[in-house]
Amino acid sequence: MSEDRNSAPKTPPHWTAPEQPPTPSGVRSRPQETALNRFLGGSPGGVFLRLLFVSLIVGAFLMWLDIRPLDIFRGITDLVNRIWGLGFDAIRVVADYIVAGAAIVVPVWLVLRLMNMRNLS
Repeated sequence: MSEDRNSAPKTPPHWTAPEQPPTPSGVRSRPQETALNRFLGGSPGGVFLRLLFVSLIVGAFLMWLDIRPLDIFRGITDLVNRIWGLGFDAIRVVADYIVAGAAIVVPVWLVLRLMNMRNLS
């Protein structure tokens, strides 16, 4: 019984790849799956042709709606500029609140600290 435990396993460990069966002569083998193919979702040529076709269809639809590429880029830059402006306007408003509050809080704090120092002496 103890000899069976120490004997070599009959199945290969999980990290070894099983042998690939030979492909029949009439069947095309699958192309090598490279990192580029996995990233693109297919071969570079096939992906390029699909993107070209979809770009043609979407471009025709946008031209039918009278939307030009320059209009899209201007719209994006206007959106970014508005968000940028809103962000800094919000910071300016918060800074105004802080300065207005500090105009009251800091002198009161200073007076209280001075009065506290006088009581300690």
